[in-house]
Amino acid sequence: MDLAQLRKSYERDELDESASAADPLQQFQRWFDQALSAQLPEPNAMTLATVGADGRPSTRVVLIKGFDARGIVWYSNYESRKGRELALHPWAALQFHWVELERVVRIEGPVERTDAAESDAYFATRPLDSRLGAWASPQSEVIASRAVLVAGAAKAAARWALHPPRPPHWGGYRLQPQAWEFWQGRKSRLHDRLRYRLESGAWMRERLAP
Repeated sequence: MDLAQLRKSYERDELDESASAADPLQQFQRWFDQALSAQLPEPNAMTLATVGADGRPSTRVVLIKGFDARGIVWYSNYESRKGRELALHPWAALQFHWVELERVVRIEGPVERTDAAESDAYFATRPLDSRLGAWASPQSEVIASRAVLVAGAAKAAARWALHPPRPPHWGGYRLQPQAWEFWQGRKSRLHDRLRYRLESGAWMRERLAP
């Protein structure tokens, strides 16, 4: 297969300043609702980029679990690689790629942990297996085999039964957007890109060249 010949013409939609929301959160809500309505596979999946102590970036896919005027929320192990990197450099970038809609959303900003009450409330809604898994997995650490995870889950189940509490090393993060970009694929690679950046407390909307 000649990878250089793989290409697609994006002709599904357009993104015009006059039709976009003045507030990026409203624009995101509009696009997110459309992704849900289109029944895309995991429309809440987003790429999270962080930076380590060595200045090298790393990415992984996480799931958005909430968003409002305060920011974008997801949950993770605080002792994982991303958790350690966010502790050192509490700034991150997020990206949603809704392939079927030919859309990308990019978000950048500082990150903070959600408070314990918010993390507790979300943890309580998780399936039992997921709550036990939070205790069982030393996320990002080297392990001998899958048996380590299975044994950890069994140990957690024996200890906590049906009511495992939230582990102290697990909880939420909230990214507070300072920049958004909405990308809509267009024909001839003349894509629509609208960026919103925070300036003196107000959102400035501007078009970027593709």
